[in-house]
Amino acid sequence: MNFTQIIALLIFLLVMFFVMTEKIDRTVAAMSGALLMVLLRIIPSNKVISYIDFNTIGVLIGMMLFVSVVKNSGLFEYIAIFTAKKAKGDAWKILLSFAIITAVLSATLDNVTTVLLIGPMTLVITQILSLNPIPFLITEILASNIGGTATLIGDPPNIMIGSAAGFGFNDFLIYTAPCAVVILIITLTLLYFLYHKQLVVDDVYKKEILSLDERKTIKDKSLLIKSIVVMGFILFGFITHQTFHIESSTVALTGAVVMLLIGKQDVEEIMTSIEWPTIAFFISLFVLVGGLEQVGLIHKLANTLINLTAGNPVMTMIVLLWLSAIVSAFLDNIPFVATLIPLVLTMGNQGIDIFPLWWAISLGACLGGNGTLIGASANVVLANIGEKNGYKLTFGKYFKVGFPLMLLSICIATLYLFIRFA
Repeated sequence: MNFTQIIALLIFLLVMFFVMTEKIDRTVAAMSGALLMVLLRIIPSNKVISYIDFNTIGVLIGMMLFVSVVKNSGLFEYIAIFTAKKAKGDAWKILLSFAIITAVLSATLDNVTTVLLIGPMTLVITQILSLNPIPFLITEILASNIGGTATLIGDPPNIMIGSAAGFGFNDFLIYTAPCAVVILIITLTLLYFLYHKQLVVDDVYKKEILSLDERKTIKDKSLLIKSIVVMGFILFGFITHQTFHIESSTVALTGAVVMLLIGKQDVEEIMTSIEWPTIAFFISLFVLVGGLEQVGLIHKLANTLINLTAGNPVMTMIVLLWLSAIVSAFLDNIPFVATLIPLVLTMGNQGIDIFPLWWAISLGACLGGNGTLIGASANVVLANIGEKNGYKLTFGKYFKVGFPLMLLSICIATLYLFIRFA
């Protein structure tokens, strides 16, 4: 590596150290690292914006605005209480129900939208039951990334892969959804043994839940109806945005603006509810990873992979799966997948069967996001929702649960790929 590459890598590793140890606020650490990338001219000032994924930022802001308006209708409290009553106040059944809802929504919406919807519901119900919401939040992070793996629109890497390889919605249902379903079942089973002793609810709180009338949580019926209608259009937009050549951020921001127009809420209050530290963190993270890409480190890593496997399809498939998973646990998976796509296409031009490689990248990049608290956008957003309400999910606390389960999911994915393609 040359001097510039070493400096860029040191800055990135230093930021990751502070994020992991939480000696410095993660947003401040990421912003400082991004600024150093620019000040030391690792990234030219005029190229900084090109590395920021404004589509992701747009989805984040749009859905945060949308959720902030919708929550004033009482919809989240209604769903939370309705679910808890159906489970008769049983904490494990509630956690399981929320996890399944999260996984299904993440397969049909994007992960960030899902956790923005499910997070407030979780906090409402755990507060009523006097439970620590951390096990719920961890479970929902895992479920959101597993669910997002299953479909074309569930996670950004799948959208990129589908576009490059010409895969449609049904292709992902055939090749990634079966693996995702198996992993979800095994993950939830293991979480039961990990958490069921912590999920004990006093009968007093169970009776309190059963005595609640979810209909009374509806604060604004007119806003509720508008929210459900607009939510339906947003869902339709996310499913069909590629057909109409519209970015997902356009769908999210349009939904937010429509709700601001028809919701008749205090706009200033809605604007202040946005998780601006989360937005700043992601913008800074994009710049940090952009620095590594600018000096050629990501491309170098990908080239090394191809050389190591000597183009053997099965070996390349497994190495791509594990490399994508490990890298995606610590880096944003979007630029990494963007770097791998042209390399895989080049291998295809050389006569190598690249069909299995696409699914290896998809499974690795999406499931790898479960490895750490910064592995996926949904992880950071949900953790910030908890922290904002007084429940701090630290990097270390999540890592102890998320990383081993991520490794297990990649082992399952390895077996699955061998059965289907080897």
